[in-house]
Amino acid sequence: MAEKNFSRGSVFGELRRFARTSGAVGGIAARIAGERIGLKTDRAAHADDLRAVLGGLKGPLMKVAQLLSTIPDALPPEYAAELAQLQANAPPMGWSFVRRRMTSELGPDWPGKFAQFGHEAAAAASLGQVHRARLADGTDLACKLQYPDMPSTVEADLRQLRVAMSIYHRMDNAIQHDEIYKELSERLREELDYRREAAHLRLYRLMLADHPQVSVPEPFEALSTGRLLTMRWLDGQSLSARLAEDPSPDSRNAIARALFTGWYVPLYRYGVVHGDPHMGNFQVRADDGLNLLDFGAIRIFPPRFIRGVIDLFCAIRDSDDERAHQAYLDWGFTDLSREKMDVLNEWGRFLYEPLLDDRVRRIQENDDPQFGRAVAEKVHAGLKRTGGIKPPREFVLMDRSAIGLGSTFLRLRAELNWSRMFHELIEGFDEAELAARQTAALAAAQVPPPLGAT
Repeated sequence: MAEKNFSRGSVFGELRRFARTSGAVGGIAARIAGERIGLKTDRAAHADDLRAVLGGLKGPLMKVAQLLSTIPDALPPEYAAELAQLQANAPPMGWSFVRRRMTSELGPDWPGKFAQFGHEAAAAASLGQVHRARLADGTDLACKLQYPDMPSTVEADLRQLRVAMSIYHRMDNAIQHDEIYKELSERLREELDYRREAAHLRLYRLMLADHPQVSVPEPFEALSTGRLLTMRWLDGQSLSARLAEDPSPDSRNAIARALFTGWYVPLYRYGVVHGDPHMGNFQVRADDGLNLLDFGAIRIFPPRFIRGVIDLFCAIRDSDDERAHQAYLDWGFTDLSREKMDVLNEWGRFLYEPLLDDRVRRIQENDDPQFGRAVAEKVHAGLKRTGGIKPPREFVLMDRSAIGLGSTFLRLRAELNWSRMFHELIEGFDEAELAARQTAALAAAQVPPPLGAT
């Protein structure tokens, strides 16, 4: 009877959630309809309302909103600014509920598998919460337990996301969202599978084995399921807490180097990127190294795409339009006129600029915090003027990582030779060698094919 009551509660909870998010999306629709017939609306006020509605929800809609806020002009700037502030602030599951969930994952004898298991959540996120535990041999563990009914929650939120993106596209067609939506949908559905995430842990431990400044948790397969991921506990400090201690310039630079290594060694050596670089997904170690966490949003790129990323850098460096055009094709862009390519190059120059400057410097030397937004607005206006563009799905997490990491490097006030670090990674790049390394690593880590793969 308890399970039946819980199921009914979940259904009504989903209906309440749908009503709340539908109301928020409907509010956007009403305001956009008013704008189209010449009525002025207060987008900023409604954006604040939207953040208030979404901010208290567990689940993917909050995560997607955070991600969309970093993609230039995927949303109106007023909405992007508010949604960027979203945090996973919903209360965690209580102990009685956790106990039932653990029983459903590991069986009724699950407490006997641990010497200790924390009753309070050590951390809460959008799709699940983490409890600290310990084995009889003293090994400390992190047990990430997925919230209930997340598959249905994902699907409900994706329907709302499709409506919201469709509404915005009617108002502004500079960026077509078809492939962005497909990418977000597939990656979010993948995040629900904790066995896949365990494989990503194995993959990253393999790719970063020769880089001790970055730590990746070890998964414990016997204590994991599709909705429970058990891994070794890593001790570390949030970046916010570390910065509050006002670390030395050397410490700031060491943290930045570890971040650069953790994200870009996998990308340029294996064609793999961690697509969610917000500050909750890494910790700073006592030695200024990095604990890399949360491996749900992982993107595996075809080797030709990585070749395109490097070729675009070279094209921008050398003002080589022909090579730039081929690079965009390798990225997956289509219907690319010379005018559109010139506009895209504005964004490319913004992203690649630190890598073109062979000296020690900050990631952005312009002190204007709105500089990136100003560049994005210029690019957006150019795309709108030239008929709009359809970004390939590979662009989404690649751009998310570049912007997210850039923001963190800015906050660190790190001063490094970004150009030299980049060139050390791409020196001697060979597409066939990357393909061979990628294939071997994915096989060794037993990573399943991505959703949507043919």
